[in-house]
Amino acid sequence: MRQVQGVRRALAAVVAGMVLAGMVRPAAAVAETIRLGAILPLTGPGAVVGTQEMRGIQFAFDAVNAKGGVQGNKIDVVFEDNQAKPDVSVLSFNKLVDLQKVPMIFTGYSGPSLAMAPLATRKKILLINAGAQSDKLRNASPYLVNTLPSTGDEVAVMSKYLIQQGKKTAAVLFENDAAGIGGRDDFLDLFPKAGGTVLAQEAVQFGQTDYRPALLKLSAAKPDVLYVVITAGMVPLVQQLKQMNAGFLVAGTTFMADPAAIADPASNGIIHTQVQIDAPPDLSTAFKAKYGDDMDFFARQYYNAAQIMVTVIDKLLTEKKPITGENLHDTLFAIRSFQGLIPMEFKSNTATVPIGINKMENGKDVTLLKVTAE
Repeated sequence: MRQVQGVRRALAAVVAGMVLAGMVRPAAAVAETIRLGAILPLTGPGAVVGTQEMRGIQFAFDAVNAKGGVQGNKIDVVFEDNQAKPDVSVLSFNKLVDLQKVPMIFTGYSGPSLAMAPLATRKKILLINAGAQSDKLRNASPYLVNTLPSTGDEVAVMSKYLIQQGKKTAAVLFENDAAGIGGRDDFLDLFPKAGGTVLAQEAVQFGQTDYRPALLKLSAAKPDVLYVVITAGMVPLVQQLKQMNAGFLVAGTTFMADPAAIADPASNGIIHTQVQIDAPPDLSTAFKAKYGDDMDFFARQYYNAAQIMVTVIDKLLTEKKPITGENLHDTLFAIRSFQGLIPMEFKSNTATVPIGINKMENGKDVTLLKVTAE
């Protein structure tokens, strides 16, 4: 027995010596699947946007996984449908965190994001919002990161532009939810500061498709411009405005950039602020080949957000740190500047990005000028 033990010790010493000499390498760490989450509206009135957001995320990670993943680690995303409802979002958040053990979640729409923000703070789960713009998102949680400017940033840009164009009176059509009310409040504050006057305002419900009663009331005020802050139902809106033969300019935010509305001749002449984010032609072609749809603004936004997470995860793996919500958060802000589809810098939890003034004309959305939101 002692002889056998002696032989084993001798063999162990030989192997240890070979390892030190570089002749034998210790076994490499086994690659694992890194699981992330996404809570988006995949059914209901917000499904058109949510589906594109989901595709942008999946398209990005499919490309990474096809090349072997991040340092050999594949990335899997578990998608939950929140129907754009805050209460459903909270249930989905707890499910993903407590059962699936995800360290971060992609989110969209202001109400759901705000509902999950306190949970993200308490459980140290990183939330990446690449589609919602309520001003309240700026300070909702240190763990809620926004990759696009708030509505207030866009309203400030548009207010100055409208006054420069001689549009000094306005009416507001807004959605009666967090995003719409926030945008309405921003316009009521910033348009007068720029030198304008707000004559009237009317609320509509999320998912509403008949805007005629509200539009008739607003039209009676005879404004120079109608400022629109809604996140769904853009096609019926532009068609009903056309039928009214309204004599005022129609303006809005990035949310007006619905591809179906842009393609509709009824949208000709509408202007809106727009976060400037483009995709290379080969990327757009590959996306359309896979999904049969153009890579619209929201698909590009969430593709870009996924690329940010790839960069952050790669750095954590290089530093041999665990993939936790806290480490993802700290590493994102340590990197701070990202160059994906759009240059982006995180001076706070809301990124600094270029904003443009766009005009819908003949099925296209053309940029008239560019500025930078601070």
